[in-house]
Amino acid sequence: MFNSLSDRLSATFKNLRGKGRLSEADVDATVREIRRALLDADVAVPVVREFTAKVRERALGAEVNAALNPAQQIVKIVNEELVEILGGQTRRIRLAKNPPTVIMLAGLQGAGKTTLAGKLSKWLKGQGHSPLLVAADLQRPNAVKQLQVNGERAGVPVFAPHPGVSSEFEAATGDPVAVAQAGLAEARSKLHDVVIVDTAGRLGVDAELMQQAANIRAAISPDEVLFVIDAMIGQDAVATAQAFDQGVNFTGIVLSKLDGDARGGAALSVATVTGKPVMFASTGEALDDFEVFHPDRMASRILDMGDVLTLIEQAQQAWDKDEAARMAKKFADQEDFTLDDFLAQMNQIRNMGSMKKMLMMMPGAAGMRQQLEQFDEREIDRVEAIVRSMTPHERVAPKIINGSRRARIARGSGVHVSEVNGLLERFGQAQKMMKKMAAGGGMPGVPGMTGPGGGSARKAAKNSPKKKARSGNPAKAAQQLREAEERRANRSSAPSGASFGAQTEDFDPSALNLPKGFDKFLGK
Repeated sequence: MFNSLSDRLSATFKNLRGKGRLSEADVDATVREIRRALLDADVAVPVVREFTAKVRERALGAEVNAALNPAQQIVKIVNEELVEILGGQTRRIRLAKNPPTVIMLAGLQGAGKTTLAGKLSKWLKGQGHSPLLVAADLQRPNAVKQLQVNGERAGVPVFAPHPGVSSEFEAATGDPVAVAQAGLAEARSKLHDVVIVDTAGRLGVDAELMQQAANIRAAISPDEVLFVIDAMIGQDAVATAQAFDQGVNFTGIVLSKLDGDARGGAALSVATVTGKPVMFASTGEALDDFEVFHPDRMASRILDMGDVLTLIEQAQQAWDKDEAARMAKKFADQEDFTLDDFLAQMNQIRNMGSMKKMLMMMPGAAGMRQQLEQFDEREIDRVEAIVRSMTPHERVAPKIINGSRRARIARGSGVHVSEVNGLLERFGQAQKMMKKMAAGGGMPGVPGMTGPGGGSARKAAKNSPKKKARSGNPAKAAQQLREAEERRANRSSAPSGASFGAQTEDFDPSALNLPKGFDKFLGK
């Protein structure tokens, strides 16, 4: 979502590189470009004014003038101010002292409340909680059914005593306030420690919507009221957020559809305008595309600094510890890296989610955005199909895979033989690298990555005499062969018997001026 803003800011900072000192004109030009980039991203005008004023004030201060690299100092200032307008600190859910913790969702129709209810419930379940979903949206067609489907996919029970409406021509008859109260009672009786209440929305802000939301809030006294806002609606986000804040006094914000291609100004405006923190972000269609909102990490993403911490957290959640321990033992024992191991590692990576999203979290990924956009997520499926088309013996000993076997594997996996050849070639390189690292040689091609014995092995190979290649000229090759035969004959005919050289027949021990009686040790 922040691709355009990230590109504009990166281009602005690039103009500052190589300057030993920044003049006031340089700072003004930089701030002007930042202002334009933020306005183009649909950030609210008051937020832009406040942000650029702080950046300019700090950029003209002593912290930049005394810095060894003023350009990097400007980036640091922008990063810190971005963190501030995004909320400053990461805000967690406040759990009730006496369970259940009641969470109420509010927002306009189409913002993604019902989908977010399923995502939040699955996330809470993964955190060790026992959530209950309550279907209090009785006016949107099939909203109750959608929540039930999401609850089933998340493995979370849904309390839905009223079916709601099934079409837009059917009038709503149920009482959402009574459903919310009954859901809270159900949670207490079934010992659920978290209750998530999904409420109705409208296409626009109106008095009826606000009154219904206020009545539900008064009836269940929620611990958290989360305002779900579509991150793609632009400048309207500010007015909508202010209206809901006045109507229901929400405690936190959830940004949905953060994976869209809109300009994303809502994320940079709502927290500052309302004074309420952004707590969660929805980043895709799947129930797992949900994450805690960290202002500092989001600022790093916008400035193309990457988000390695989130990447590590995803790896820790998805990685199979038993499989990791097995691979570590195999690596320590210097066993061969097989295609079965290769497939297992690929499945581990697949469990972490979209490869594109993971790669975009790496620092400097904006420069490779076009290549990443062209990356085919189905490539992992094709690789798996190729490996599974092999016999168990072929996976352990890929060197036996000849031309006919490659043709059979290609037919079995539905790919061309060239793709099978490419996979085997890449696997061969990976296998060599694993063997070298296991033997202590370090990672090939990476300076300073030598392991125990790696440096000495390379030195020995470097200092050992190189074997002279045979010439392609037949006459010269024959001459080289004769010379080699002569050298071998001379070595075989050389006299033996001395440790440090040949002992000749006319050797006289007295010529060595040895101590008296020492000649008996010479065997004469």
